[in-house]
Amino acid sequence: MTQTRAGAPERRVVITGSGVVSPIGCTTEEFWASATAGRSGIRTITRYDGDTLPTRFAGEVVDFDPKPYMPNKQGRRLDRYAQFALAAALQAVRQAGLEIDGERAVRTAVLVGSGYGPGQLMQSAIHDLRDHGRRRMTPYLASSGSLDSAAGEIAFRLGARGPSGATATACATGATCIGDAMRMIRHGYADVVIAGGADDAVNPLDLAAAANAGALSRRDDEPGRASRPFDRARDGFVMGAGAGVVVLESAEHARRRGATVLAELAGYGATTDAYHSTHPHPEGLAARQAMTDALDDAGVRPEEIDHISAHGTGTQLNDRIESASIRAVFGRHALRVPISSLKSMTGHMIGAAGAVELIAAVHTIRDGIVPPTVNCDDPEDTELDYVPHTARPHAVRTVLSNSFGFGGHNAVLVLRAPSGPSRTPSQSPSMPESQGGER
Repeated sequence: MTQTRAGAPERRVVITGSGVVSPIGCTTEEFWASATAGRSGIRTITRYDGDTLPTRFAGEVVDFDPKPYMPNKQGRRLDRYAQFALAAALQAVRQAGLEIDGERAVRTAVLVGSGYGPGQLMQSAIHDLRDHGRRRMTPYLASSGSLDSAAGEIAFRLGARGPSGATATACATGATCIGDAMRMIRHGYADVVIAGGADDAVNPLDLAAAANAGALSRRDDEPGRASRPFDRARDGFVMGAGAGVVVLESAEHARRRGATVLAELAGYGATTDAYHSTHPHPEGLAARQAMTDALDDAGVRPEEIDHISAHGTGTQLNDRIESASIRAVFGRHALRVPISSLKSMTGHMIGAAGAVELIAAVHTIRDGIVPPTVNCDDPEDTELDYVPHTARPHAVRTVLSNSFGFGGHNAVLVLRAPSGPSRTPSQSPSMPESQGGER
């Protein structure tokens, strides 16, 4: 097995395993059951004193136990975001039935990113340094206090000796890592990549930062109804936490080892707005380009998309501009395709969001069920189908998943049923300040 030379054929990429830690379930099965039931995981925060926080509710992970996934010693030295990531990775590898040893270890990579990283660990270390001096700081800060700590722990635990690291693109991180991992496999730099994202931004510092940016909902009286993507009464996003990780393999590698293929990852588009640190471009030009690029990369026409997993944060600008961008890219088909936002139930899991939403898309294809956008009582665009309130049976072969982040990062993935044809990429066409955060 050698790396692909220039001009060598690209390889198809498939998903063979997935793992989820989320506010609505700490396994993929629990998460998907809650999502299709329209069950919200947004509630009053329990791990901190809510009176000190600008927003007292979130999509908090409350029932996660690290002990089944790691020894106590390892768990104590890791930030909670890295615990989530390791747990999700182990779930994914277990589902894939993947043994990483011998030559396969050298050809297995890990790309798991985070938007905010080890915030809890950093805050504790700063307080210890201030109050007690450096000798009271955790000795593990140098190794566990960075954005790549989760990826390093996963590679170490699994014995993956290929490339490893973390890419950070704010709220698009999970999708970016999965898209970049797909390219690693296509071009021969790995046969297997453990890819995804994780965050635990439900903490005083990150909540205060998002609130000060004007991004968070203040609907304290009804936490379960606070996340309202595409609803006219939306007033900001709700912070969430969790992790989503998938096992990607070349189709040939999965076939040789007899793996069950869950779906094919067929397309990826990534762009940057270059417009504003927290607001999307008012015409959504780069977001449209990312969608168009992902479709062209997959060799899929807009009318072949059966479902759109929207970024759908519940901020005024994102939802309006995303809706308009979908109309621009999909034309009349935009009026027929169901569009869902899982953030209505999970809140915004930041670096984990795009990965978890892609995993939901895998299940949408396999089960023929489109998850709902809860709390969408008065739609932003009355002609678009946001699948309000209730999940819906729907035949789905191909899904487009949007992820857009602070800093203008856009990452779009196209997923299809595993029996789909080989990709035939085409050349994609060129596409041509205020208060509050709106991604």
